Amino acid sequence: MAEEGSNEDGVVAEIEKKITEAFKVFDHEGNETVDVREIGSIVRSLGCFPTEAELHELLAKVEEEEPTGYVHLEKFLPVMTKVLLDRSYRPIPEDVLLHAFEALDENKSGYITKEELVKHMTEEGEPFTEEEMEEMLSSALDPETNAVHYRNYISLMVVDETDDLPQ
Repeated sequence: MAEEGSNEDGVVAEIEKKITEAFKVFDHEGNETVDVREIGSIVRSLGCFPTEAELHELLAKVEEEEPTGYVHLEKFLPVMTKVLLDRSYRPIPEDVLLHAFEALDENKSGYITKEELVKHMTEEGEPFTEEEMEEMLSSALDPETNAVHYRNYISLMVVDETDDLPQ
């Protein structure tokens, strides 16, 4: 029984180390704080993919009561540790992504034009910003056809969760 507890402690310590390392990449001043706008990048670098609404909920938990525009490691670490232990904000499975792209592909041609994709991603659901759209298109768009061959794109996006957390 005692062994199980120490193994759990080891997992928590490993997760906290991973979070701290990711946090430090964005801690440009070296004072255990990061700009609040970097939290989404830190969370995604740890293999979590929250929606914007979920990210705002997370920020509410880690920001100071009087928002300063910065997040301190000591407030971020316990919240993010729980997120990783609970395996929150998991990536969308490959088959669900494929189904979503197929639903947009009215001609069942295996691709979506740049114009169609931009329209769907900026006008429906949780709209992409211009910057997010440019980032997506830079990796999704086939420059020869000016279209997104979504099966290829999905294979680039799928996250391998096997090496994500200590077992």
